[in-house]
Amino acid sequence: MKSPRFFFVRCQAGLLRLPQASGSAQDDRRCCPIERSRNKTTAPSDIFSIFTIAIQKEKGMPLKYKRVLLKLSGEALMGDKKSGIDESVLELYARQIKEIQDMGAQVGIVIGGGNIFRGLSGLKSGFDRVTGDYMGMLATVINGLALQTFISQAGGKARMLTAIEMLPVAERYTKTLTESLFEEGYVLIFTFGTGNPFFTTDTAAALRGVEIEASVILKGTRVDGVYTADPEKDPGAVRYSDITFEEAYNKGLKIMDLTAFTMCRENNLPILVFDMNKAGNLRKVLAGEAVGTLIHN
Repeated sequence: MKSPRFFFVRCQAGLLRLPQASGSAQDDRRCCPIERSRNKTTAPSDIFSIFTIAIQKEKGMPLKYKRVLLKLSGEALMGDKKSGIDESVLELYARQIKEIQDMGAQVGIVIGGGNIFRGLSGLKSGFDRVTGDYMGMLATVINGLALQTFISQAGGKARMLTAIEMLPVAERYTKTLTESLFEEGYVLIFTFGTGNPFFTTDTAAALRGVEIEASVILKGTRVDGVYTADPEKDPGAVRYSDITFEEAYNKGLKIMDLTAFTMCRENNLPILVFDMNKAGNLRKVLAGEAVGTLIHN
C-alpha cells in the first residue's frame, strides 16, 4: 500500500497539511480528511467544511463545548411541507451533526414530534391529554429513526435511545449506556420525551442535558436567536447576543417552557438559541464563533 502524499495550504491557522489524491478513487477516499459521500460533487461549502475541520484536527484547536445537547423541533423537519418530513431539511441537519462529530464533539439530541402529532392538539380531536401526549411521544421516535438513518448515510455514527422499553426498535436510555456510547463515538438521539405525559420535549431536553452533564443546550430553530419581539412580525425587533435567565423571565421571552427553563436555570445549564437551517452554523457554535443568543445565569 502506498503512503499518502500531502500538499500544504497556507491559511489563518498557519500551514495546513492536506492529503493529495494519488490518482485512484480508492486512494482519494482513504486520504480525504472527511469521508466523501458517494457519487456526489463536492460543493464549495463542503470544501470549506473540510478545511475547517482539518485545521481543527491539525492544530488541535479546543472546542468551546465538548459535550452538547441539541434540541430540534419536529416542526422544523417539515420544511415547506404541511406535515411529515422534508428529506432535504433532514439531510442538512444530518450533515451539520456529522461535521461537529468529526470535530470531536459528543452530541446528544432531543427531537420533537410536532410535524407528525402534537399532544395538545389531540384535545381538539377528542383524545384525552394522556393519550395525546403518548401519541406525540411516539412521533418523536419516528423522527429519531429518520434522523439516525440520515446521520448514518452522511457517514456518521448514530444510535437512538428511548425513554421506555421499546426493543427491538431501540434500547432504553440509561446514563451508563449513554456514557459508554459517547466513548465509542456515537451521536445519541433521545426519543419518547421523558416517558411521561404532561411534559414537553423542551423539558426532556433540559432533563437529558442535565443528566449527561452537557456544557450547553443548543436550541436549533428557524430564527437566528432571541429577539425583543417576533422578528417575523416586527421588523424593528432587535436580537440579543446574550441575556440572563432572570432577564429573559422578567421580559416574558418565550425560549422554552417554564419547567424546562427553570431546570436549566437551577442546574446552571446555559441555552444557546441559533438558526439550525443555515448550513455551517452548528460548526460555528462549537468553534466558539458569535452565533445566536446565549441565555445564562
